[in-house]
Amino acid sequence: MVAVIDYDAGNIRSVEKAVAALGKQVVVTRKPEEILAAEHVILPGVGAFGDAMKKLHKYELTGVIREVAARRTPFLGICLGLQLLFDGSEESEGVEGLGILSGRIVRIPEGKDLKIPHIGWNSLSYPHQGRLFQGIPEQSYVYFVHSYYLQAEDAEIVKATTEYGVVIHASVEKDNVFACQFHPEKSSGTGMRILKNFLDIQ
Repeated sequence: MVAVIDYDAGNIRSVEKAVAALGKQVVVTRKPEEILAAEHVILPGVGAFGDAMKKLHKYELTGVIREVAARRTPFLGICLGLQLLFDGSEESEGVEGLGILSGRIVRIPEGKDLKIPHIGWNSLSYPHQGRLFQGIPEQSYVYFVHSYYLQAEDAEIVKATTEYGVVIHASVEKDNVFACQFHPEKSSGTGMRILKNFLDIQ
């Protein structure tokens, strides 16, 4: 079973549908017992960092997520779900993230030809080999919607990058914790292959 964590964030249903389309049993839940029993866990979401952390605390999910990571259950953060795994964000100064991975979330700098938020298709480069991208050629395109981006502390965990005025750490992997700034569930066949690769991890 795949657990998609429900903490009142946007975009949860599209992730649920994508997982179901890959033939997996999926439950959208905030029940600790269901999350901890799952074979794979996904933390999706769009929205503001501070509001999301407030909701994770409200539903008593922070400790559950840290336990999933500690157990090395395959875990995937998507978009805001990636950002929440790190220490904090410029979007919500003073709000601590989950701290499962080390790094900061910072605002994409303004540029004369760059619209913020960054919305659209960008190609990926692979600075290090990552399990999510097996069978997916470099420079494949995926779909982004975000105003803030990751600066990971450890370059080794960065498995995919893209460029939008700056180099964006687009996907990370450490042990069985994975995360994507882009939306695989909205990234056509490439995104579905990324999700399948994740769901195939034991």
